[in-house]
Amino acid sequence: MIKIKDAVKKYGDFIAVNNLSLTVNKGEFLVILGPSGCGKSTLLRLINKMTKRTSGQIEVEGENIDNLKDEDLRKTIGYVIQSIGLFPHMNVKRNIATVPQLLKWDDKKIDKRVDEMLILVGLDPKKYKFKKPSQLSGGEAQRVGVARALASDPDILLMDEPFGAVDPISRLRLQKEFRQIQRALKKTVVFVTHDTDEALLLADRICIMNQGQVVQIDTPEHIVLNPKDDFVKSFFKGEGILTILSRKDAIDYKEDIRIEGEGLKDDATLREALTKMLTSGVDRLKVGDGSISWEGILKIGGSEIDG
Repeated sequence: MIKIKDAVKKYGDFIAVNNLSLTVNKGEFLVILGPSGCGKSTLLRLINKMTKRTSGQIEVEGENIDNLKDEDLRKTIGYVIQSIGLFPHMNVKRNIATVPQLLKWDDKKIDKRVDEMLILVGLDPKKYKFKKPSQLSGGEAQRVGVARALASDPDILLMDEPFGAVDPISRLRLQKEFRQIQRALKKTVVFVTHDTDEALLLADRICIMNQGQVVQIDTPEHIVLNPKDDFVKSFFKGEGILTILSRKDAIDYKEDIRIEGEGLKDDATLREALTKMLTSGVDRLKVGDGSISWEGILKIGGSEIDG
């Protein structure tokens, strides 16, 4: 879906992206994680031709982006940023309709799409589509930003710390809801963050960058359990495993052992199951038509967690 080969971006003597090669698979949720100034946001802008490469090659859906007009490429890629970027003089409906209008969709199709996108991100069209951005909370505005990025049904979404300005409670809710949307729509997502919990919660794979280069790229489980070096290890500080538990549904680990008592909700995570076991002093909890054990929680992706 996206192939980057030997990409370089220099600003004078500063190398923001340094001979970087990376492939993003179709339908994958790839999170780029790294400290400020490591080149992760620059990489997104290179993909979208918002910044011109110094050298190297980038292909999107098998096409060299140098062969595409900037505006044509951007019409096929959704883009969401931390500051949201809603047009303040336009209401929600017009904001979401921006790209469909550029693609010359008819009014009836656009109206239907706006309503569909608002429902998808959990906003009532009747209540929200005629509001101005100034009338929205931070979380609501971010949802509209996601709806706008999805409106033209692009195969690819580029997201640059999209939930960074949202309060922690709304942020966690947005993260979980967006992950469900991505799984349902099977969009290819490249998501930039410096938040390790966010990366672990959302990603199919995590690409850790430093000084414009890829340090390690792998699944969240493998990176947490098998960090390549001290730099990667320092990101998680021994706590990443708790977020990994948040990625796993307890019901997927249930055993065919029936027990009595209050059960977990069907959508409870392993982290929630572990917390309940610790607070209630039990080593097995009812979930679905079976139960989850302490030993079951210690198994993540076939790996045993010591301690």
